[in-house]
Amino acid sequence: MEARNKTIESWFSMVEQGHVVLPRFQRHEAWGRGQIAGLLENIVRKPALPMGTLLVLEIGDEEPFHSRPIVGAPPPTGGKPMMHLLDGQQRMTALWRSLTDNYEDLTLFISLESAADTNSPDEQGDSDEPEVVPVKRWDRKGVLQPVWADDPAQQFERGCFPAAVLCPGSRGEKALKAWMASVGESGADINAYLPRLYELRGRVANYTIPFLALGAETGRETALDVFIRMNTSASPLKDFDIVVAQLEEATGQSLHEMLDELLEEAPQAKAYGKVEDIVLSVAALLMGRPPLKKTYLEKSFGKGLRGVWPDVQRGFSRGLAFLHREAMFNERCLPTDVAVYLTCALWARAPEQGFDAEGNARTLIRKALWRACYTDRYGKTSATRAYADFSRLADALRDENGSPECDLFDEEIYPLADVSQLVSAGWPGRKDRLPRAILATTLRAGGVDFADGDGIGPENISRREYHHLYPVAVLGGDRSDAFVNRALNCALISWRTNRKVAAKTPAEYIQARAEAADLGDDEVRQRLESHLVPYNELIAGDYDAFVKARAVLVESHMRDLCAGRNPRVAA
Repeated sequence: MEARNKTIESWFSMVEQGHVVLPRFQRHEAWGRGQIAGLLENIVRKPALPMGTLLVLEIGDEEPFHSRPIVGAPPPTGGKPMMHLLDGQQRMTALWRSLTDNYEDLTLFISLESAADTNSPDEQGDSDEPEVVPVKRWDRKGVLQPVWADDPAQQFERGCFPAAVLCPGSRGEKALKAWMASVGESGADINAYLPRLYELRGRVANYTIPFLALGAETGRETALDVFIRMNTSASPLKDFDIVVAQLEEATGQSLHEMLDELLEEAPQAKAYGKVEDIVLSVAALLMGRPPLKKTYLEKSFGKGLRGVWPDVQRGFSRGLAFLHREAMFNERCLPTDVAVYLTCALWARAPEQGFDAEGNARTLIRKALWRACYTDRYGKTSATRAYADFSRLADALRDENGSPECDLFDEEIYPLADVSQLVSAGWPGRKDRLPRAILATTLRAGGVDFADGDGIGPENISRREYHHLYPVAVLGGDRSDAFVNRALNCALISWRTNRKVAAKTPAEYIQARAEAADLGDDEVRQRLESHLVPYNELIAGDYDAFVKARAVLVESHMRDLCAGRNPRVAA
């Protein structure tokens, strides 16, 4: 390993020519506006502050890893990359994008305050620390806001100039001349600031960035080992990042590309949280290992992931479709995170086009899913417990006559919630298992909107809001009151319908809906019952009696679901 230095101007020249690239296993951008501005301030100040040492892998005849350009840099034009940037991606990306004005939602400016003072910092007796100002950008009807951030004259009036004029080389020189010309056309006198602007350009261009270089003879495994060690100390890698590197080393394939293909086939996966984490958990179960960090750090995990990838894809496709049918449409509806990865892993092992065998698998998986939601089996050490249960359940899926004896199905150790527990369950807007299980159960019954008559589904759930069936004002409580905020006092309805309800009593609101609906009382009753809302108890005005009656309905559906059955519909 050799230590060297290059100026920003030299680094930028190499980036522009495609000589410095990122290995595909590198994580994506993670820095915020404050970190980006802070890096630039370290560079433009005098004396400058170090930005840290980069780590690169020199490239011989062939690239050892799949690569991609630094974000915002031009794609390679045919020239062969000379270096893979192993450590320092966030710094180099922030530097490149801020000085080339490449962010869609951010522009960096530097204050002109005291910029006309040509005295050196030493003569002043103080350090020279120009202020870097990050300005957030956003689109409004096709116009990027704030408008002044694209107008040099207004920038000058505000006492700042764009950081892009400090970009080394001809790119920055052109940007500076264009900015000066535009400011000059407004009638402002910029001459007094020119020495300062060119001085700052020189500081940026000549700023030295040290780097350590691994020679081209360094093996792939050694390079990855160094990468992982360096990135798990100062700036910890995510589990997914490590597996990306392992897979690249073991098979030469990009997990990022594999994940993109998965999301093309199952885009609904994004609705359930961090897809990367779900993928690792499903893969671990299919490989016969618990979904833990210890598992992901094993060197064999990356190669093993490639082996089970077709099963992962099949599990996602079938499992997410099943979750939709069970009214768990997104992360907001999930009683437990285990529900997603356990379900997907089980569907990867379920028979396909197996007629009765597939029907039996559906029953078994439904039972496992809902018991995971209605018991505290996965409250603690969920990963190891999910692994133990999956192993038994997967064996049962392979054996049509098998009867799984897993702890998840043990009624004595993990009993279902009773009516009193259902009654006291809190508000499902919080990430709490039982309230969300109740909500999912009520949605599974249809979840038809009270006013527009539209059933619940993945296409409209994002437009639904939590609604108090007995409004807060009617009950005389407040929104922090547990008496009001119960899962059994909640229904998901459209935001328009929610606004119309306001503070009316249930009887008043239902009468208004019945008068507005062409089909009358019966239609409104059916819509309410599609949320497992007992119509008569709701309009009677006795809140306690209503909650208990709804708890009985939910309990009946819960027991059917946790037995793997479709709930019975009352006549």
